[in-house]
Amino acid sequence: MITLRDLHKSFHKQELYDRANLQINVGDRYALVGPNGAGKSTLFKMILGEVDPDGGEIAVKRGVTYGYLPQENAPLGNRTVLDEAMAGQDSPDGRKIAECKSILMGLGFKEGEFSKPCGELSGGWAMRVAIARLLLDEPDMLMLDEPTNHLDLASLLWLQEYLEVYPGAIFLISHDRDFINNVCNSIVSVQNHTLKVYRGDYEYYLREKENEKRLLIKAWNEQKAEIAAMEDFIARNRVRASTANRAQSMIKRLDKLERITLPEEEKKVKIRFPQPSRTGVRAIELKGLYKSYGDVNVYEGLDFEIERGFKMAFVGHNGAGKSTLLKVLAGEIPFERGERKIGLNVKVGYFSQHRAHQFAGNRTVLQEAMDNNRLNPELTVRTILGTFLFPGDTVFKKTEVLSGGEKSRLALAKLLLDPPNVLLLDEPTTHLDMNSVDALVAALREFEGTICVISHDVYFINQLCTHVVHVDHGHVTVYPGNYEYFQRRQRQKEAEAAVLAGGSGAAAAEAASKLTERDYRKRKSAEREKERTAKRLEESLEEGHQRLEELANRLGDPKVYEDFALTQKIGDEIQALQDSIQAQEMELSRLKSA
Repeated sequence: MITLRDLHKSFHKQELYDRANLQINVGDRYALVGPNGAGKSTLFKMILGEVDPDGGEIAVKRGVTYGYLPQENAPLGNRTVLDEAMAGQDSPDGRKIAECKSILMGLGFKEGEFSKPCGELSGGWAMRVAIARLLLDEPDMLMLDEPTNHLDLASLLWLQEYLEVYPGAIFLISHDRDFINNVCNSIVSVQNHTLKVYRGDYEYYLREKENEKRLLIKAWNEQKAEIAAMEDFIARNRVRASTANRAQSMIKRLDKLERITLPEEEKKVKIRFPQPSRTGVRAIELKGLYKSYGDVNVYEGLDFEIERGFKMAFVGHNGAGKSTLLKVLAGEIPFERGERKIGLNVKVGYFSQHRAHQFAGNRTVLQEAMDNNRLNPELTVRTILGTFLFPGDTVFKKTEVLSGGEKSRLALAKLLLDPPNVLLLDEPTTHLDMNSVDALVAALREFEGTICVISHDVYFINQLCTHVVHVDHGHVTVYPGNYEYFQRRQRQKEAEAAVLAGGSGAAAAEAASKLTERDYRKRKSAEREKERTAKRLEESLEEGHQRLEELANRLGDPKVYEDFALTQKIGDEIQALQDSIQAQEMELSRLKSA
């Protein structure tokens, strides 16, 4: 469908792409990854024709349709939610309208909100309307730039399942590796100003990059030793008449040698937040809590407590009461009846991505971050700011010119530079890249205080949390373990409910149908992934055998044996290839027999 040939692009003195190539075919599901500022969003805009490349060619097959979701959606008009989502449809019938409503509900809208004017929506909810319109239009290729940023966990999982069976091609940018692994089958990496495709999930990409790095370092060391030997030979023999010709020949060979260069090391920041003071065993307790909004009762007689050192994820459907519970625990909102008891020596810190954090407009990012009671060294503060995507001189930007995402990141960094002993975090990973998420996870795992978090990032929850709190319309259930364990328990409970109902009655039929549908989708997804993996292995084996033949032919050349280092290098590569081919053939055999 789309071919990128020898693409060049620079901004000022920063080179983004140099002879970058990529082929996108029907059914491809690519995740575009790379460090912050590498040019991922720029690549999308070049494909869309919004930005011109400096050189090269972008060829698009005639008639191919795109659907593009930018990171920040343009403000919507004052049409209703339903009308805006249907805006791309000509004379829609009842089936199409029903499909649109189903998509909107999957993304978190209630039926009563379909007639709400889009002008009254927050940026996050307006983004959901834009996603609904794209899905309903069903273009040949979806181009999604951070589509999960403004979704809660329930909506994200719904979108993930929808995209798993989407008939068109998908090209997305995301910091959510779990989402990438479930939606995409290949990784396109922006590295060394080019594009490289890895046919596998994100973990496969990381392993392959590490292997490539190891082999490159080995080749670089071998070449370094070879160059040193050649230079030593030249130094010893160029002035002697009997060996001068050989020395001159060696000089020419050295001049023509293509030098191996090691790419810049990707910076992996490790941060450690200051440790807070110790609290009593019970951090916060709610007793007999009643909370309502107008006529809607959210909690009636709720008892709930958080123990010291727990790291808890709040999960549940949109509107189930997660944010309300977090705000009550934080003391941010009042309640009608009941008690909120704060434990001994407890200091609560609350972070909400939707709260307009008040910064002094004439202060810089660094000044704001330094303004706390910890008196952290400037180097420590700047290191942590770098993790939250304020590298180098960006720490001198005035807070009044920061975007909403930048203000959110600064507020989170500032909170963690002087952390309380109970952290209540609402979507802390939004607007962070993968390296920053990893650094945040590592720091929070070492944090000795108590954490309650609402997050749409399954990887973040699984890596950090020791308990899952399921919030379900006034009922709160605590599960020990991470989100994977919680999901297993939910499936078991649904199966048990179906069995206990004896296979009769509406409740049993509904439980069984939900379980059957989920299992069917998972089985189909697993089958598709199995087929994709088998295809990747077959392609890799074909390439491996071709390369093995090329190396064998080279080894058959008598001239090669004149260079011992080259002979050894070819032999090592043949051995590594043979080992790889054997392992891949065993894996392919296992897949086909399973």
